[in-house]
Amino acid sequence: MTNPAKSRQPNGASSIFQGKDGRWHGYVTVGVKDDGTPDRRHVGRKTRPEVTKAVRDLEKQRDSTGVRRAGQTWTVETWLTHWVENIAAPSVSENTIDGYRVAVYHHLIPGLGAHRLEKLEPEHLERFYKKMQANGSSAGTAHQAHRTVRTALNEAKRRRHLTTNPASIAKAPKVEEEEVEPYSLEEVQRLLLEADKHRNTARWVIALALGLRQGEVLGLKWADVDFEAGVILVRRGRLRPRYQHGCGDKCGRKPGYCPQKISIRRETKDTKTRAGKRPIGVPEELLRLLRLHKEQQDRERVLARDLWVEKGYVFTSPTGEPLNPNTDYHRWKDLLKAAKVRDARLHDARHTAATVLLILGVPDAVVDRIMGWEPGKSARMRSRYQHLTGPVLQQTAAKISGLLWGPKTQVIEPAPGGAAPGPSQRTVSTEPTVYVACLGAQRVPFEHREHAEAVAAQWSEGQRDGGAVVEEWDQSKWEETGPGGMRAVRDRMPDRRTVHHAHAVFLPGGERLNIGRPEQWSVLAWEFETDLYTDLSVRWHTSRRPGQEVEAQVRGTSQEAVVAAFAEARAQAVDRANNPGEYGDLAG
Repeated sequence: MTNPAKSRQPNGASSIFQGKDGRWHGYVTVGVKDDGTPDRRHVGRKTRPEVTKAVRDLEKQRDSTGVRRAGQTWTVETWLTHWVENIAAPSVSENTIDGYRVAVYHHLIPGLGAHRLEKLEPEHLERFYKKMQANGSSAGTAHQAHRTVRTALNEAKRRRHLTTNPASIAKAPKVEEEEVEPYSLEEVQRLLLEADKHRNTARWVIALALGLRQGEVLGLKWADVDFEAGVILVRRGRLRPRYQHGCGDKCGRKPGYCPQKISIRRETKDTKTRAGKRPIGVPEELLRLLRLHKEQQDRERVLARDLWVEKGYVFTSPTGEPLNPNTDYHRWKDLLKAAKVRDARLHDARHTAATVLLILGVPDAVVDRIMGWEPGKSARMRSRYQHLTGPVLQQTAAKISGLLWGPKTQVIEPAPGGAAPGPSQRTVSTEPTVYVACLGAQRVPFEHREHAEAVAAQWSEGQRDGGAVVEEWDQSKWEETGPGGMRAVRDRMPDRRTVHHAHAVFLPGGERLNIGRPEQWSVLAWEFETDLYTDLSVRWHTSRRPGQEVEAQVRGTSQEAVVAAFAEARAQAVDRANNPGEYGDLAG
């Protein structure tokens, strides 16, 4: 029995037929090979329905996500190595490729390298991120690994080594931004006082006053400083040095410690954005410091003689070389310890500068120029860097009060037949009643009587000087005599929480003065008592009294944090009592 003649399919169409081996075969055109010939893929099955389904699935994949390119079978390790060295390295900056290499060689390849590239699943990645954090890596490090593998696999997908990117489907590790507390005015003064005792004093003044990034400060050259105009031009950043052996790898040390090391990286690079290249006005006091610094550098040049390498940098080593960012970082940590200021990142000095600009009321556009933020990202960066301090919140509340309520409340009656008052014509139909909880000498107003009575009842518990009462005031009386006017009236029950305190006073020599008073206690605090308490987990400080005594105060909502901070506060208070000059105190 002969097979019926097969009808010829159009060019490029899929074909299905039974071979001499008895199996059914299908061919699907999925694209074009590098040499220009059609890329035909084969599928084989035992029955015609099976091969028909396989052909239709391959056609569907071709028409939607595309079919994986034929050729080399990649593993995650071979692809990541090829991507980071041959694709990414020539096209990204030095700092970026350093981050990629750390993620690839230290995390991704050891954890995922054995997988075949096309077999990698989102679940593999999610378990890998979880394992990273269980082994001690931070959420930020795990997130950096996620971003790196997502970028690498996007390139694999673009080149048709993958049809989908599993890293785009996998849930990324959650990274919570830490709220950075900028340095207080007292802390900044202590830092500057200590910086004045060391080389490159102006380097730290620039960081705290102008908010320049570490690389921007270390990349400054004297050609960027215009003393007459009082301007610094930021246009480049210092790169972290990278070395290779000059001894043929015979010294047995890391390349950076090789006696004959050879630098293989340029010292600086231009700022990566147009916003980053910017002029900044310099206060006269800082210009004076820079002039003194230039004179000191001229003296160091004379002392160094032939060892001096003239490269024109503002901040250098004693032989004229640009400062190493790692060395600069350790100098910052040493400065914090010497000034007895809480530990923080060098980048936190930038937060401090941004906060000072906000407090001074500098316009947003000027802040963006000084900080070097791109226009499209400036609002997000301001919210990240500028911290709402007490004075700023008070000024904002006063401005909102004046805008919404004005100095006086007016009743505007619409004219007969006229339009109803608009948003700028606030109407008051009746005189509202304010329920005032009289808590000792404090007056707290409420819109609802039950809220005022609840606060008064809880306040009265345990009070020795009598209970609290609730009084009814009309709006005009409250606005005239009440603290804060109508904007202070609360329309809900305020929150109440336990606040833990610790307090001690010390004389020189470490003797504690307030022996008869407990060191630690806890109280219930209302949300309207923010001038007396804090809603932070812990806050502490030491201060000198008019005499020789120094007191340590700690308070917060976490008892464990308060106990830990109290140990630090007591140690600083004793040291401050014994060494007033180091803290800028006047010994009494």
